[in-house]
Amino acid sequence: MAAPRLALAVLVLVVAVIALSEGMRGPGPKKCCFDFTETAVPKHRVVGYSRTSQRCSNPAVVLKRVAGRPLCVRPSATWVKDLIAHLDAKSVPGQTSNL
Repeated sequence: MAAPRLALAVLVLVVAVIALSEGMRGPGPKKCCFDFTETAVPKHRVVGYSRTSQRCSNPAVVLKRVAGRPLCVRPSATWVKDLIAHLDAKSVPGQTSNL
């Protein structure tokens, strides 16, 4: 009779520990990228960018385009690095961004 009670108590304790540890992680990232555009986007079509969270499985840069639709690209691509350098050079120091 004591063995089933002990097993149930251990099971409840394990479930409680798992639930507590999952709850402490907090909510996951708001935006992650799983599909990437490999084609270079013209600089005049991009108005800003942001990087995805480090908690995402794939590092990515999200481009904010003039058309308004975001676009996921790989940060390691040479054209993306050039585009980011161009956008950073355009930004005025002290000006805040809505990204």
